[in-house]
Amino acid sequence: MLLQGSDYLLFVVLLMALIWDIRFNKLPNWLTAGAMILGILYHLIMFGIDGLVFSFIGLLAGGGIFLILYLFKAIGAGDVKLFAAIGAITGVPMVFYFMMYSVVFAGVIGIILLLFMKTFLRNFLNMLFNFVNSLLSGKLKDLREFDINKTTRFPFMYAVIPAVIVTYYYNFM
Repeated sequence: MLLQGSDYLLFVVLLMALIWDIRFNKLPNWLTAGAMILGILYHLIMFGIDGLVFSFIGLLAGGGIFLILYLFKAIGAGDVKLFAAIGAITGVPMVFYFMMYSVVFAGVIGIILLLFMKTFLRNFLNMLFNFVNSLLSGKLKDLREFDINKTTRFPFMYAVIPAVIVTYYYNFM
């Protein structure tokens, strides 16, 4: 299987996103929006209107599904925009594979972090106490303050990169 131009574009975008996410724990808008535009332009130039539709539907699928995860605070806004860009570059089928494997890898990473962190039991008890206190008081302030604790958060790119590797391995090798 030969790689296409969109595959190389995806690899460059993901490498830049990985570096930026690790260094700053954020994905910049110039990277995600630029990748969306490049994905759309690539498919428009290479395949005309069909490519434009292919890319735009991929953008909506990738961004739309991850927007739901963002609303539940499972991922950050940059990750939503990144998956919209990935959808624009690769289209619907590939972005679905990337999303599925990314969520699986993120779950595994999260479980490993929870099991090997020395503060897991303390954080769990604090969360339970804050939850009960919020229910009894009727105020969500304690839960919001607990949500700010980022001890179990990690750059989502740690899950995206293995997801891309697994997807390409199983779909193209």
